Amino acid sequence: VQLQASGGGLVQPGSSLRLSCAASGFSLDDYNIGWLRQAPGHEREAVSCISSRDGSTFHRTSVLGRSTVSRGNARNMVYLQMNSLKPEDTAVYYCALVRAGNVKAPADDYVYWGQGTLVTVSS
Repeated sequence: VQLQASGGGLVQPGSSLRLSCAASGFSLDDYNIGWLRQAPGHEREAVSCISSRDGSTFHRTSVLGRSTVSRGNARNMVYLQMNSLKPEDTAVYYCALVRAGNVKAPADDYVYWGQGTLVTVSS
């Protein structure tokens, strides 16, 4: 399994970023692709997820209304568009896999994740 996240960077509060995930080495019928994040001193948390079966999505409450998770034309590409970024969104963001069936799965249920991309929101 390979999961490559990209698109992070240093942005000012209120800005937008689009994170990309290139996933390979597994069956899309068996896993959903989601995004986890981990801020310094905090546990890893599930941010967003999209179902590989029906395209349904999940966003944690703190990003609801500010984030959109989507698939590319190639089903192995997943994107996380984040708008109105806040300093509390600062974290390493990981593209990750969770077994298909529950897009609301907590971070502990995810079984694979990649290297991550750092998002820093600061003025």
